[in-house]
Formats: sequence, C-alpha cells, structure tokens
Amino acid sequence: MNGCLLGIDDLSITFRTPEGTARAVDRVSFTLDRGETLGVVGESGCGKSVTALSILGLIPSPPGAIESGCILFEDRNLLGLDPEALRRIRGRDISMIFQEPMTSLNPVLPIGRQVSEPLMVHRGLSKAEALDQAGDWLERAKIPAARRRLDDYPHQLSGGMRQRVMIAMAMVCRPKLLIADEPTTALDVTIQAQILSLMVGLKEETGTSLLLITHNLGVVAQTASRVVVMYAGQVAEEARVADLFDRPFHPYTQGLLRSMPRLGNREAGRSQRLREIPGIVPAITATIVGCKFAERCPHAFDLCCQKPPELFGIRPGQRARCWLKEFPERRRDDG
Repeated sequence: MNGCLLGIDDLSITFRTPEGTARAVDRVSFTLDRGETLGVVGESGCGKSVTALSILGLIPSPPGAIESGCILFEDRNLLGLDPEALRRIRGRDISMIFQEPMTSLNPVLPIGRQVSEPLMVHRGLSKAEALDQAGDWLERAKIPAARRRLDDYPHQLSGGMRQRVMIAMAMVCRPKLLIADEPTTALDVTIQAQILSLMVGLKEETGTSLLLITHNLGVVAQTASRVVVMYAGQVAEEARVADLFDRPFHPYTQGLLRSMPRLGNREAGRSQRLREIPGIVPAITATIVGCKFAERCPHAFDLCCQKPPELFGIRPGQRARCWLKEFPERRRDDG
C-alpha cells in the first residue's frame, strides 16, 4: 500500500435517548490505506453505520455527541474542522453510497442534475460541461441508454438502476475515499453481484480507497483485503480476509462464520442446518462491566464478566478483543 489514508483512533459516540445514554460506538480504532478495500462487518445496531457517518460529520448533535477520539484523513483531524471545511471535503475527497437510493436521491430533480451537481460545486464546471460528464459517468455505471436517461426522475428507474446512479454521483469527482453503507442490501442476488463488480471496477480504475459497510461476510470475501468485525459498538476482531476466514479467533467471529450458508452434502436429500448465535445483542444503553459478548459466548469464564478485554495481537495483521488470547486453556472444544 501507499500509506495510510484514513485513521480512526479511540472513537466513542453516544446518543441521548429516553431510556438513557446510548453508547453507539465505543473506543473504535482502525486504519485504511490508499487504494485498499476494508470491510466493516457486524449485526444491525453494532455501530458500523454510525462510525461511517461520523467520518463525514453527519452525526446529528443533539442527540448525538462524539465523546472522544480523532478521525485523521490525510493527517487532518476531521473532527476539528468547521462545517464549511467539511462541506468542501464531502463529495470531492470523501463520498458515500447509502443503503436505500430512493431516500437518498431527490425525487423532484432529474438524475442528470443530481449527478452533475458535485462537478459544479467542487470542480467549478459549467452546467453544460457537468451534464456532459454526468452522462459519461452514467455510462461507466452501465446504465442503458445513459444519456437519454439524464432527464429521468428516480421513480422512473429500477432499484438497481437507482443504485448505479448513486455510484455515479459518488464517483464523479474521483474521491480519494468511497464509503459504501450496505449498498446491495435491498437488491436481489443477481443485481447485488453486478453492483459489487461495478464498485470494485470503478475503484480500481480511479485508485479510490473503499470502506465497505455490510452485515454479509460473503460480500467481504468477494471484495475486501482486510475486515473489521464489530459487536455492540466495539471492534471485536480485525484481520486480513484470508486469515479471518481460515483462522477466526474471536468467538463472535466464529459464530458469524458458522451461521453462513454453505454448499453442503446433498446426500439423501439432507439440507444443511445453520448454527445460530444464541442470545441477543445487549442494549446500547446497558452498562456492561466486562466483555460485551460474554453472555452469548460459549467460552466465557469469570474474568470475562469482570473486566473488559483489550484488543490483543493474535498474529501479524490480526487482533481480537478476547481474554482467550491470555487464557487459551479456557477455550472449549465444543464451543
């Protein structure tokens, strides 16, 4: 890699709720190199989307508040920038693709105008020049008859086409960092594969770094080089993708991998049973003294409920927040 582009260090984010203070992100740290694809994986509510929104300064305050940490982008702390400086970065240096394009696109503006607007705002292009380049990017996004669709409105497009428009809009200024938040969740499997292939292709063409937020480890396996697994607002494990799939360390990561469907033995028509992770994610308003996964963990022992583990180094490039690193004899063979 060509050095670190994004560095998140000790980031904690809370929200005020009627039930109390919710700690949505709890001392999260990770880095993203130039040109790299990093997957951030976890169940709904684990803090991955809130982390992504904080990079762009989109945490509503109130009720949200960044309690600690820093977000370094090209050695500038984004948390210390004023709103105008952040607006100059959004769409130009850092872009984001959201999960549901129908709520992200403006329903009363033609897609050509929406894709061309970042070029006028950040690159100073005229309306005609920007619209011409918007047509080029819609073609790169593999939208059929792209230039004839410039005057179409979002409701005239399918879900897959709307997501392609979002990708074109995010990439039109050739950002250094693209954040994709569950970009394929609402699409069928065939369209999902096409959208992932499109994003990866444009990323390679432009040299953009990609931060891919997803709950799907299969998507990470196809696209990312490294992965961060989040649980209850914390980083549970971080590793190269090959190491995570071959030698997962954290019991939560192991549980996620066991719950993935696989092509199994079809002998005698038997279907494969998926192994679920027992229990539920703790409420983000709950006060937990020890490990946040302890109540669901098959290997938990007394220390897990008494003291929170740090992120321990497991092997080069792999870390896990688990006391089993210090007490391997506590791991149960049937866990």
